[in-house]
Amino acid sequence: MEAWFIRSYGGQQVLEFGDVAEPVVGPRDVLVDIRAASVNPIDIRVRRGELRRLLDYRFPLVMGTDLAGVVIATGCDVRGFSVGNEVFARPNRQRIGSFAERIAVHEDEVALKPKSLTFEEAASIPLVGLTSRQAMIDLANLKPGQKVLIHAGAGGVGTFAVQLAKHLGAYVATTASAAKHELVRSLGADEVIDYRSQNFAQIINGYDMVLDTLGGDALIRSFDVLQRGGIVVSVAGPPDIEMTRDWPLPFYVRLAIRAMSWRVRRLAKQRQCRYRFMLMRPSGMQLAEIAALIDASVIRPVIDRIYPFDDVGAAIAYSETGRATGKIVVSRRHSPSPE
Repeated sequence: MEAWFIRSYGGQQVLEFGDVAEPVVGPRDVLVDIRAASVNPIDIRVRRGELRRLLDYRFPLVMGTDLAGVVIATGCDVRGFSVGNEVFARPNRQRIGSFAERIAVHEDEVALKPKSLTFEEAASIPLVGLTSRQAMIDLANLKPGQKVLIHAGAGGVGTFAVQLAKHLGAYVATTASAAKHELVRSLGADEVIDYRSQNFAQIINGYDMVLDTLGGDALIRSFDVLQRGGIVVSVAGPPDIEMTRDWPLPFYVRLAIRAMSWRVRRLAKQRQCRYRFMLMRPSGMQLAEIAALIDASVIRPVIDRIYPFDDVGAAIAYSETGRATGKIVVSRRHSPSPE
């Protein structure tokens, strides 16, 4: 089958297009004919080799982590899906590969596609939806009336997280450029801070949660807005000690992670707050919950551009500019990318 893959880690030049082996369908796998996939920052991190200490990938490695499509075969022990089902999924980290014609995914990581969405819209949802849900509900236990700051509210995770936080009853502040204020307000943001001209840490305080998608200085300053007992959940900062307990990592990697996270752990202790680094985990059950929210018009997808399958390289290059509003999607049914 045709796919976009890498033979080694590196820059944009290592991405190749060509024939790869057909996916192997296990007894509890569904084989999906991929109609659309979406681009995520983790695709770039994987290509660059930034996660090589955590994930032992083998080459050639087919890229892509989100997908929507149609089930064309099922393993012998699959009971929850049938041929012809329209589904969406985020495969587990060892079985990525959605920039391809087909993929085999464990049935526990698949859900029926929201009926109200196209394949392209559905493909934009899994990673950002699961990330937002697991950060706000599983880690932060966000309650009605609490206050949350979401960095980069017009980004892929941000556009979903703002809507979910509002649905959960939170007061939502977010950062965005002035040109994107109207969008994030339409998604439910109560307060919008222009990160180019304003310092969010000098404007807001007493917050219960920060969802950090930026890392670096933005992560460090996030502790300034929390009240005692608050939490920063980051998808871009250094891994934390709690994460290492869930991964079979060598001792020297665990030591390195402790060193990398020392500064933020110290800050959290000083402010009597918590810090958690999060790598989203696949869950078909949670995707089904998200699909129900979408079909109930609680949450809507936000898509910046749709690229044809032949232009995966261009889609990833655009993602690397950091200018996208919402998600970037690759379609096997579509042609030209909007300007």
